[in-house]
Amino acid sequence: MKSTPELLRDAYAAFNRRDIAGVLASMSADVDWPNGMEGGHVRGHDEVRAYWTRQWAVLDPYVEPVRIVEGDSGDTVVEVHQVVRDLAGKVLLDRMVQHVYRIRGGLIERMDIRDPAAAAGTV
Repeated sequence: MKSTPELLRDAYAAFNRRDIAGVLASMSADVDWPNGMEGGHVRGHDEVRAYWTRQWAVLDPYVEPVRIVEGDSGDTVVEVHQVVRDLAGKVLLDRMVQHVYRIRGGLIERMDIRDPAAAAGTV
């Protein structure tokens, strides 16, 4: 079984390659995933696949993990440099965000996005 940091780094690398199957392999079948584009959450592999397919049809996101911290609560916080471009390459967003993961049995069970300024000092 991969370590949590290795699991997450591999998932980010697969996402940036647009390898949906590779990322889904790191997730539980009933994963709870944030829909950062439209709001709310999607659940399960089919909904995550459909969400990313819609997203990549209109945006070109790239996310690079900068720091991974396993918290006392059992969650893992990943500080991420996120750059979102339109399909012509124009930068629409360039910022740091935090992705908060719950991992069980070596698979991603849930992820949430939070603003690091609002969560300063919390893990």
